[in-house]
Amino acid sequence: MRENARVTPEYKGDYQELVDEISELLGAPATLESRDFELIAFGAYDSEGELDASALDPVRTRSILTRRSTAAVRTWFEGFGITRATGPVRIPPTPTAGVYRGRICLPVRHRGVVLGYVWLLDDDPGPTDRQLAAAMDVTARIGALLADEAQHGADLTRELRAVLTAERDWQRDMAVAELRTALGPRADSLHTVVCVAPWPSADPDDAPSVRTVPHATALCTVPWGTTTQCLALLLRLRSADSLTPATTAAGRLLERAARDSGAGTASGRTGRVEPAAGTAAGRTGPAEPAAGITAGRTGPAEPAAGIAAARTGPVEVAAGIAVARTGLAELGAAWQEASAAARAALAEPRFGPVAEWARIGPYRLLTALPPKAAHDPVVAPLLSPAHRELARTAETYLDCAGQAARTAAELGIHRQTLYYRLSRVEQLTGLDLDDGEDRLLLHMALKGARL
Repeated sequence: MRENARVTPEYKGDYQELVDEISELLGAPATLESRDFELIAFGAYDSEGELDASALDPVRTRSILTRRSTAAVRTWFEGFGITRATGPVRIPPTPTAGVYRGRICLPVRHRGVVLGYVWLLDDDPGPTDRQLAAAMDVTARIGALLADEAQHGADLTRELRAVLTAERDWQRDMAVAELRTALGPRADSLHTVVCVAPWPSADPDDAPSVRTVPHATALCTVPWGTTTQCLALLLRLRSADSLTPATTAAGRLLERAARDSGAGTASGRTGRVEPAAGTAAGRTGPAEPAAGITAGRTGPAEPAAGIAAARTGPVEVAAGIAVARTGLAELGAAWQEASAAARAALAEPRFGPVAEWARIGPYRLLTALPPKAAHDPVVAPLLSPAHRELARTAETYLDCAGQAARTAAELGIHRQTLYYRLSRVEQLTGLDLDDGEDRLLLHMALKGARL
């Protein structure tokens, strides 16, 4: 907390109540400052209903009015050992330092770490040892509250990004250990990971705050392919059976990404995204950012010709959600799942705009393949711009499990036209559509070209 305004509103009232409780216990006004000597709360208690003007020596006046103390004042007070103390510390008056009244400092600690200080004027006779002991019990509650706020609002962007971008196993293990330390007890909670892609900006200042996303533990932007970014979000869950919080958070982030980039979503609901040529009827084409499409963005893999035709509309945005896991040990695997689900949602709008990894079927395998794995030379002739209609026909036929009547109905063509096109597919590729393995190869190549 650099200034009093940085105190989270949901905590501010709690701090004030606890400081007022100490003021009542000791019969004297108390102030709560952070360990950086920045004012958090002030209890203006006075038994006669008026604040004694003598209480406002120069140091105390400046602290209240400017909500902070100078570096010199901080150094002077720390010289009395308050950073190491576990109980009340009495500090004598020193007029030359602007301290006209003696002070009692109650260190605020949590798990052995000093997080702040409660300050009182040391009157004669002053509070009893019993009163001070009761006040120290209250400082323990303040310490727990300060620690909770620090953890809740901690910026864990660096730690999460280090885990997701680690190139070696040992680097990832070290990054996970650092993130686990930063999260404290929350590290052992049930978590899932969300990937929103593409994110419109790599600037950390353009990313949402972790406090504005319900159930968020940490978030960061990471590279998505060569020139675009995606947003990674670590979320806490209460139940492995419900990913509703993750779906809700992903939906909110999609709205922001679409608004910031002017993009639609992979569902095509905005009406801004035109289907790419060479895809099944009524479906949008490969939606992952690809070379040559909107705003000069490029994606992680070059699209196959005929499947990813140039678009006139904005780049779509989609989100993927990983399977829930307890702890952080498999955070790397969870990220792979989330990013794979996002790719699947971009390639197949029927999955999205928010896709769960557990529900993307064969794309769990396809997304694990190297980007160029789909560029099989046997299938390459079918993917040329001249044969985009044949590619669309072949994919629809295979999606319909080889049922001619269903395929013809979905494409809106005569069955004889379908048979002619399928024979042309066999001629171009050398594949036999009556052979199961040939069908598998063709189907994987066509789906993989979307990714």
